[in-house]
Amino acid sequence: METTKTMVQLQQEVDTYITGFKEGYFPPMELMARLTEELGELSREVQDRYGMKKKKSTEAVRTLEEETGDLLFVLICFANSQNINLTEALDTVMEKFRTRDADRWTKKEEL
Repeated sequence: METTKTMVQLQQEVDTYITGFKEGYFPPMELMARLTEELGELSREVQDRYGMKKKKSTEAVRTLEEETGDLLFVLICFANSQNINLTEALDTVMEKFRTRDADRWTKKEEL
């Protein structure tokens, strides 16, 4: 049975992998460039499936899962390199959305 990994486990897994190399984490600007590149690749796949601009026959088709995974990997690398706890970062943002945007959207009726 497959178990779900926590964000802490994901960050640790990426850290163990990256620190296994002498080069370690890339500098912040390099990681930002890589993050932008991965976001572009995910965007291209979404555009091909749901947008008007389809891929050429010579362009490889990748899964949204693969491209999202690539983006997440680089985001975790950036967070780790900056000592950012992604669980805490997301908790902070969710609290902001719960308070600031509490009445912004139409809530579903509870059963």
